[in-house]
Amino acid sequence: MAKQNVAEQFVDILARAGVKRLYGVVGDSLNPVVDAIRRNSAIDWIHVRHEETAAFAAGAEAQITGSLAACAGSCGPGNLHLINGLYDAHRSMAPVLALASHIPSSEIGLGYFQETHPELLFQECSHYNEMISNPEQMPRLLQTAIQHAIGRGGVSVVSMPGDVASKPAPEKSIEHALVTARPTVRPGDDEIDKLCRMVDEAKRVTLFCGSGTAGAHAEVMEFAEKIKSPVGHALRGKEWIQYDNPYDVGMSGLLGYGAAYEATNECDLLVLLGTDFPYNAFLPDDVKIVQVDVRPERLGRRSKLDLAVWGDVRETLRCLTPRVKPKSDRKFLDRMLKKHANALEGVVKAYTRKVEKHVPIHPEFVASVLDEMADDDAVFTVDTGMNNVWAARYLTPNGKRRVIGSFSHGSMANALPQAIGAQFTDLNRQVVAMSGDGGFSMLMGDFLTLVQYDLPVKVVLFNNSSLGMVELEMLVAGLPSYGTTNKNPDFAAIARAAGAYGVRVEKPKQLQSALKDAFKHKGPALVDVVTDPNALSIPPKISADMVTGFALSASKIVLDGGVGRMLQMARSNLRNVPRP
Repeated sequence: MAKQNVAEQFVDILARAGVKRLYGVVGDSLNPVVDAIRRNSAIDWIHVRHEETAAFAAGAEAQITGSLAACAGSCGPGNLHLINGLYDAHRSMAPVLALASHIPSSEIGLGYFQETHPELLFQECSHYNEMISNPEQMPRLLQTAIQHAIGRGGVSVVSMPGDVASKPAPEKSIEHALVTARPTVRPGDDEIDKLCRMVDEAKRVTLFCGSGTAGAHAEVMEFAEKIKSPVGHALRGKEWIQYDNPYDVGMSGLLGYGAAYEATNECDLLVLLGTDFPYNAFLPDDVKIVQVDVRPERLGRRSKLDLAVWGDVRETLRCLTPRVKPKSDRKFLDRMLKKHANALEGVVKAYTRKVEKHVPIHPEFVASVLDEMADDDAVFTVDTGMNNVWAARYLTPNGKRRVIGSFSHGSMANALPQAIGAQFTDLNRQVVAMSGDGGFSMLMGDFLTLVQYDLPVKVVLFNNSSLGMVELEMLVAGLPSYGTTNKNPDFAAIARAAGAYGVRVEKPKQLQSALKDAFKHKGPALVDVVTDPNALSIPPKISADMVTGFALSASKIVLDGGVGRMLQMARSNLRNVPRP
């Protein structure tokens, strides 16, 4: 049996760690690794058109599966392209291993062709970032990188010169059992006791939930019922906590709706569960606040805390709920539920009347129809910008659907590449990319990746020929919109020319049949929907500065967006409110 080289050992270890595929673009310094993959049936090389796509795809795969995913870039410019997608994966706590191949080891530090310093470039977007400069570092260094990515939730970067990858692997290398799953973290008894006393002493408690409530839906509902608490959520908490939730009062923040803001600001005790919600202007400064998070570095960095609890949300509530005293007073909860329903009633009408005659098409209408027609277990990937608004307000979670976006990093162009990674995890699962024309055109080359692998991703393009969220930001600042207009082609024609299914929709009556045909198509499809560029949204609470900014603008814009089936949910929850 031929002796392994370092590249072959590298690939074997990735496969043992559960990595199924390596996303990237080939290049000379990567050739030994790519060749090793060619000869290893346990792992596939996924050839994308841009390394940024590779990193976004790996991050999405990791978020869908909860397992380690991987990407790679060749030396210098190749691996430098990974950085934006790696930032997104790292901030999303997605376990990703990135291979940054390097120039020949003898030339490092001498200004060689394509020379960069990966160990410096990726420092801020990784938990672990080291270079294999000697075969004797294998396999320990790679195993350490893998355990950092999985154990801490985020990115590890390994850089490796191509000549080192070609060298023989050490004969007596030490390979140990890999950690491939994260443990749960239980708070100490003292913290549980303190939290229990605070909950018992408070008359009005509100729960505000983030992505850290994943897997804890039942525990949050049980706790909310016992203490009669309204439950609000951040955008990343929506898919985990809003469904089957009789205590739902909506979402707070810049994309918010309903009564979440009032519930978080009118309570006696606000309990932040698994959220790193960044907008402290929406959080109260005159009520007691408790934060529960599995990452201790996040505790208290958004607001002043009266108690910080280091622990997994699910385990914390399992310890806490049996200890707290049940509350019987529903007045605060019922008042918030009524406020929530009333708030949604006020905004839902604007885009449900005469929509079939409105041209350009309301994007809210598109999102609403898409929500109704998509599969119950669909994966939605959502571009940053106005598409975040439509996804937040119209996509209905049910415990089976997934919604992935660049919700923490806020990058443009994420939806298409994330859809690639999501689709590779299950070719039979419906994956829908909610793309904006700005984001889609930025990484449009990787639509060809869908065609090359015949991935059945459905791209629904919200084409308003503008950078809509940027226009809104300018309006808020009192500035006229400038530099935000896109002169777009017929994207459906481009899709057809590439060998995919493509259809352009310009009238509301065409939308349903266009989506139906695209969803029935077995391969990749693009639905280019021409939408109204004047459909903008504002948060549930507006500051005086914001009002001034709008007043300075000469434009007349639509301020309130609809809320889709969430109004039905709110009305349903009102049935729980006792009648006098």
